[in-house]
Amino acid sequence: MKNLDEYLKEQSRLCREHDYITSDLFHEHNVNRGLRDKNGIGVLTGLTSISKIQAYKEYLGHKVPCKGKLFYRGYNIVDLVKGPIAEERYGFEEMAYLLIFGELPTEEELKEFQQVVGRMRGLPTNFVRDVIMKAPGKDIMNTMTKSVLTLSSYDPNASDTSIKNVLRQCLMLISVFPMLAVYGYHAYNHYERDSSMYIHRPNPDLSTAENLLRMLRPDMKYTELEAHVLDIALMLHMEHGGGNNSTFTTRVITSAGSDTYAVIAAALCALKGPKHGGANIKVVEMMQDLEETVKDITDKDKIRKYLEDIVDKKAFDEKGLIYGMGHAIYSVSDPRAEIFKGFVKKLAEAKGYDKVFAMYSAVEELAPQVIADKRKIYKGVSANVDFYSGLVYRMLDIPLELYTPIFAIARVVGWSAHRIEELINVDKIIRPSYLSVGEERIYKPIERRNVIELAGSDPSKYRLEEHFAHEEEE
Repeated sequence: MKNLDEYLKEQSRLCREHDYITSDLFHEHNVNRGLRDKNGIGVLTGLTSISKIQAYKEYLGHKVPCKGKLFYRGYNIVDLVKGPIAEERYGFEEMAYLLIFGELPTEEELKEFQQVVGRMRGLPTNFVRDVIMKAPGKDIMNTMTKSVLTLSSYDPNASDTSIKNVLRQCLMLISVFPMLAVYGYHAYNHYERDSSMYIHRPNPDLSTAENLLRMLRPDMKYTELEAHVLDIALMLHMEHGGGNNSTFTTRVITSAGSDTYAVIAAALCALKGPKHGGANIKVVEMMQDLEETVKDITDKDKIRKYLEDIVDKKAFDEKGLIYGMGHAIYSVSDPRAEIFKGFVKKLAEAKGYDKVFAMYSAVEELAPQVIADKRKIYKGVSANVDFYSGLVYRMLDIPLELYTPIFAIARVVGWSAHRIEELINVDKIIRPSYLSVGEERIYKPIERRNVIELAGSDPSKYRLEEHFAHEEEE
């Protein structure tokens, strides 16, 4: 008998052999891989009033790339971020109110909402000990998913999909997500890495950004600048249209009639993928490799050579990708990256990261040039929000294991808004169609499956042909 590794290796070849579908067939049947056409435009699968992305303008019947814009409930994200900054307050809770309820809160409405979120920022008795600390692991997204699913056991109305109940569940999850992430990390850090563990209770009077830093740090201390930059990061990651992978997952699972806990757990599983929420980790790892390889990070010629080596699959992970560059939708610019850059610079100056920020700026300038020279691209390439968010988390001394969970702490707001919108407007399950390109085959009894049939065998009993001529007959 083969050992398990040999068996899996052999059987995986069967998977590749029988599951492979040529790109020619996708083209022949006009099927877009990943639901995106060759220009990166997604297949229209629904309607939403929650957010809007603008990356193109119509001109003489053609789509012309333009500077990217992002709108939350019709408001430009630039204006939404500027408001709280100008008034020297935190904006995460205000943006959450806007996305979930559809309008900007008054001062009194915002105060009440903050109080509700603050009161809900607590976990069931012994939940941290019995769930989060039990079987801790490095993948905090998996820890959060486990925690979310387990929370359903503490909810007597877990399966109630009325809007009132779903709203309660969503607000509770938005409130406790920072605790699930930070406590999950501390448990892993203690049990798996033998470090000290700190379980600081959140302060109901503080913002989400402040509480996150307070719970994470041993001394619970942080500066106003640190908290405000993190608050901006949370606002920018909160929502990004209904077409992104995790939000689409939210709507698909919601359409099946599943409960809120199952829906948000599924969204977490979608977000944790390196092609979605894990991108900023790859940016940080790439930039650290650049520092170690180039040595003189002020030399733009050497930085360019490193980037060329990346595209030629000679550097970093040899996959040919300059992480943090390009976006599925934006061509000319990602508005979130543009907003972020100014605040990242301020934080870099305050934290002594001036040279590192200059290195990031150089890569942002040179990478599009290198990609354009080396690759045939159908649209422009610019820095996306992941390019700078990783640097922010690095400067805030946030461990790598929490990069994607912080994304989730923000994006759970958007998921909640889309779940409610789906429940209110659509009563049909989302069931896309897949065209089968597999061939029909004739069943053979098990004792005949590795027997080579001779010419003249009774065709009514056994058929050798594994491929039929039905396509030729059509």
